[in-house]
Amino acid sequence: MLETVKNIAVQAGDFLRENFGKVGSIISKGDRNLATDLDSKAEEMIVSGLSKEFPSFGILGEEKTRVDTDNEYLWIVDPLDGTHNFIRGIDIFGVSIGLWHKDKFTLGVVYMPKDKELYYAEAGKGAYKNGERIEVSKVAELKQSSGCFDSSIRYSPGIMLEVLGRLSKDVFNIRMFGSSVRTLTYLAEGRIDFTVEFHDRPWDFAGSVCIIEEAGGAFKSLNGRDPTPKTIGYIASNKNIYPLLSQAVGSLLNT
Repeated sequence: MLETVKNIAVQAGDFLRENFGKVGSIISKGDRNLATDLDSKAEEMIVSGLSKEFPSFGILGEEKTRVDTDNEYLWIVDPLDGTHNFIRGIDIFGVSIGLWHKDKFTLGVVYMPKDKELYYAEAGKGAYKNGERIEVSKVAELKQSSGCFDSSIRYSPGIMLEVLGRLSKDVFNIRMFGSSVRTLTYLAEGRIDFTVEFHDRPWDFAGSVCIIEEAGGAFKSLNGRDPTPKTIGYIASNKNIYPLLSQAVGSLLNT
């Protein structure tokens, strides 16, 4: 199963890389939330491949796909995470495919086409990047930690700016990459130590949950629960700083 999904993700990602800079049309999905014709084409490629190989599974895609979403086995797909980067010619974008089964994200694949970085994991089998085992960082103090923060501050600026202000005082530094899969894969391989997201949807993170957990990290909803296909927003980090990070963010969310 994993090899099949890896191949499907790479095929879609290579299609995006070959068409980088060739956006045909841009579609508005709401307040500064955009998609392109290439998002849809990449999703069609992924859905076609998954449907052929796993015809009894459900599929939830970011763009249009809604197939048996209450299925015990549910693929959750983001064909192009980092669409705004892609539109502006910024090559930070990727493909994400995650599997939800028996109340857990049990498999995840993320492909970053520009640098041909393939991240993947299965529950209980470790996390990998291009065949090499990866692990989260060992940083144990917030003041030594570097991380990322949700760039969609416009949706709830009051609480988000308050949390960002608190974190900026507690941690070493904070970045925004404009792509959840870039942030989460960097976390899985220890390049950053945490990320806080308020508005990410399941397709944004589904492919990364298993990867982060198998790399030794923590991935929880903003209220500290395990993520599900209905979760919106999360805190992810290495396990050393997760309690400190959760406390710092939670103390503001609960006021």
